[in-house]
Amino acid sequence: MDNLITGCKQKNPARQRQLFGLFAPVMMTVARRYAATSDAAEDILQEAFIKVFRAFDQFDETKGALEGWIRRIVVNTAIQHWRKRHKNFPATPDEFLPENPVAAEADMLMDAEELLQLIADLPPGFRMVFNLYAIEGYSHAEIAGMLGIAESASRSQLARARKQLQAAVFSLQKNGMV
Repeated sequence: MDNLITGCKQKNPARQRQLFGLFAPVMMTVARRYAATSDAAEDILQEAFIKVFRAFDQFDETKGALEGWIRRIVVNTAIQHWRKRHKNFPATPDEFLPENPVAAEADMLMDAEELLQLIADLPPGFRMVFNLYAIEGYSHAEIAGMLGIAESASRSQLARARKQLQAAVFSLQKNGMV
């Protein structure tokens, strides 16, 4: 791994290709959680790796893992893409969100692709907050700072995202698809 890091810091194209091959599949999964489409996820991934290669001399292996550093760049790139496309943070009115509960074991009955698709189907603001909070582990204060919204808006968007995901899983259960 040291040769890979050194090579990337020296902007060695072979080492950069090696790094991309090693981390692109995992980072594509991260990008897909934030993007509405596969094409958008590919755009996020490509832009993120350009940033990785341009800023590689700033990576300090004594301060953290390479994968974590790259993941943070991918997440920040996804946030930037989201900001460009959603100047105003649209909220879905509560009356459009079903009230149905969902079985706790539903996530065990679904595969990762089905869960990713349900997350991808969330409205953009819901998806962004859900990913940042539930998957990346950011606090509402951090999310508010990243997205330029109030903490209460972050909490509200998370609650609505969870409610919509529960409704979607319940619908799939009801129709015998889970």
